[in-house]
Amino acid sequence: MQRYFLVKIGQSILLLFGVFLVVFMIVRITGDPASLMLSREATPEQVEAFREKMGFNRPLLVQFFDFASKAVVGDFGNSLHFRTPALPLVLERLPATVQLAAAGLLMAVVVGIPLGLVGGFNPGGAVDSLGRSLALLGQSIPNFWLALILILFFAVRLGWFPSFGRDELKSVVLPAFVLGLPTMGQLVRLTRSAVLEIRGEDFIRTAHSKGLEPRTIYVRHVLRNVAIPLVSVVGIQFGYMLGGSIIIETVFAWPGMGQLLQQAIGWRDYPLIQAVAVFTSFVVLGLNLLTDVAYSLIDPRIRYGN
Repeated sequence: MQRYFLVKIGQSILLLFGVFLVVFMIVRITGDPASLMLSREATPEQVEAFREKMGFNRPLLVQFFDFASKAVVGDFGNSLHFRTPALPLVLERLPATVQLAAAGLLMAVVVGIPLGLVGGFNPGGAVDSLGRSLALLGQSIPNFWLALILILFFAVRLGWFPSFGRDELKSVVLPAFVLGLPTMGQLVRLTRSAVLEIRGEDFIRTAHSKGLEPRTIYVRHVLRNVAIPLVSVVGIQFGYMLGGSIIIETVFAWPGMGQLLQQAIGWRDYPLIQAVAVFTSFVVLGLNLLTDVAYSLIDPRIRYGN
């Protein structure tokens, strides 16, 4: 078991190192960082002075290890736009992104898992058809298009919800629904498939032959085994929601890390871009690690098989 945990931690550290490398190289392969960060009116002397100040004239390998050693302790330099350290600016936006992702995941779990359970227990029924239709829509509709349609209908025409911002609690409803809909569809399909598969297992037939009540079989055997893959998917999807909400936050003007990243790209604020990218990746990797640990605790076959 300890070996399993150590392997997962080692893999996370290697992936984080890979994130450092990718983020570092993206800034360099798009062109001269000094020229990109400064305005077009900057003189060659100003560009050269800025390159010297930021250390872009040093060997690439030296620059990378300097960046990685500082990033490990949370030092990404000062934001070019705000003139303050970049990481605290990211941390200020973290609560808004967590709120949005948590609300989206809650909607997905509350709606998706029950629909999948009912569909698995009664395949071909009305609820099953509804669940499969929702799963298809959730995984096929572009989220930016759906966001605009919901704003037009529920915010502009009906006035039920705000169209942007984070001023009140109901402001989270529309962006959370758009963000959680793909996960909702995935949970419906996964839960339904898991129920159908488990219902055909030998131990379920044995439980029926012993005369156990159907409710007892579903609670003790079916639901318990269905929860194993759901834990993994829910944990991973929460990480994806935290890191992939840039479009939703931009459309709804939600003041989270995604909107900050979009603004930083427009400002060509590369220290801030690097801070958002590395911090988001760190959070996603941490959530994936916790999900793997939880999955192994629920299903001992995982950790003893490694």
